[in-house]
Amino acid sequence: MSIPNFLAAPVTVAAVLLLSACESPQLRSVLQGSSVPVQPSTSADNQKPSQPEPAPATQEAQAAPALTPAQQEQASLPEPAQDQSQTPSLIPYLTGQVPPKPQAVPGVQTPITPLATSETVRVALLVPLSGPNEKLGKAMLNAAQLALFDFPDIRFELLIHDTQGTLEGAVEAARFAIGDGASMILGPLLGPSVTAISPMARAANVTVVGFSSDRTVTGDGIYTMGFFPETEVERVVEFARSKGSARFAALAPSSPYGETVVEALRQSVYRMGGEVTRVQFYDPRAGDFSPVVRELANYDRRRQALLSQRAELSEREDEVAVRALERLEKLQTIGEPPFDALLLADGGERLLAIAALLPFYDVDPKKVRMLGTGQWDSADLGSEPALSGGWHAGPPPEARAEFVQQYQQVYGSVPPRLSTLAYDATALAAVLARAETGPNFTAAALTAKSGFWGRDGIFRFLPDGSVQRGLAVLQIEPRSIKVISPSPEAFNELN
Repeated sequence: MSIPNFLAAPVTVAAVLLLSACESPQLRSVLQGSSVPVQPSTSADNQKPSQPEPAPATQEAQAAPALTPAQQEQASLPEPAQDQSQTPSLIPYLTGQVPPKPQAVPGVQTPITPLATSETVRVALLVPLSGPNEKLGKAMLNAAQLALFDFPDIRFELLIHDTQGTLEGAVEAARFAIGDGASMILGPLLGPSVTAISPMARAANVTVVGFSSDRTVTGDGIYTMGFFPETEVERVVEFARSKGSARFAALAPSSPYGETVVEALRQSVYRMGGEVTRVQFYDPRAGDFSPVVRELANYDRRRQALLSQRAELSEREDEVAVRALERLEKLQTIGEPPFDALLLADGGERLLAIAALLPFYDVDPKKVRMLGTGQWDSADLGSEPALSGGWHAGPPPEARAEFVQQYQQVYGSVPPRLSTLAYDATALAAVLARAETGPNFTAAALTAKSGFWGRDGIFRFLPDGSVQRGLAVLQIEPRSIKVISPSPEAFNELN
């Protein structure tokens, strides 16, 4: 029998992070690893991500035989000094230390699964270590390993499985993960793969926390912590309305993503008392976006209005007409576009190409506020003048900055944007595995109203399996990104 193309390499770690239940005190920096004094709270909904006490070493852990060299090195590190007046640090044994760079993991490897003990908690990570999304999958594996270093527990095993970027690969990986005794599955990356493994996971009573941004894959034990475009649109539209924008337009690709963004725009604007005046879709494979931008801007009608007025004034010989003609010579069109805020639902080279056409067709970025989605999360957008000053919603940059620095130190490269999902999911699994009454991957534990503080700010799962996040509003600057509306620090700050 041939060996299937997947990897099941368990990694053993110790968790010092505990889940905050609905009745627990407010918690801060749960997945960040920072130490902050805990303050009491009067209601569950007013809780902030909390900070638990580190659990003492168990007799089993103290008596564990034959530690690996890495475990011996970790055990030899001194514990950080603790201020007895405050909650101890959540970065055990690794304060001031940079974890050793993990060995490279090939995309295909013979499964090596050690025998589990009664204390072992197994969680599977399903990511594409081969195929079209191999680079992202390996970065997510790297991020998960960083979480293991930050929150070590000798009784916790992370089983790594390669989905190969296909539905069949995801199903095969999930089958092996369940067969190996996984109590929770983290991943897969894409919505169709999450849907494909869901029946098997439900039948085995295994909780799934996927990385998809498609909320339709959730429910009945299936969760996902991807970034939902609906949430991003709602946040930036709410802010724009508070600053006076009333007439909204959208320019979006003809794709499920574009349709989702436009529908979210319509619903958000309607709830907030604004108006969607124009929507244009375009073929994302097109080489020239001029026609769609021209139509969106109502350029031909506005241009014709200018030419008609010039002709009318030229027939007059009075001084007023002459001065008016002089002013009109400097204009391309007469009248403003039928919107004062424009949502551009794209990113990368397409976004830059489209944005460059807007001033050409007389859409003035000084008069029309440019809005974006998570696709705008790129450091080079400020190079396009039409996007400078534009707004989009996203996780607070400061929450991710420490992770990026740590990742660069260990792996020598900048992590892809979505790699934080794997870090937070792995840390969360360590939280739930470390519950006082034993591993707790139940719906009640996952949907704690206080939520969690991760590398992308606060988040919590809703009963339907979708994730709710606290997002900031960010402004594109020529050489940077500026926070102009900070993210909430607790879910009681959200409506």
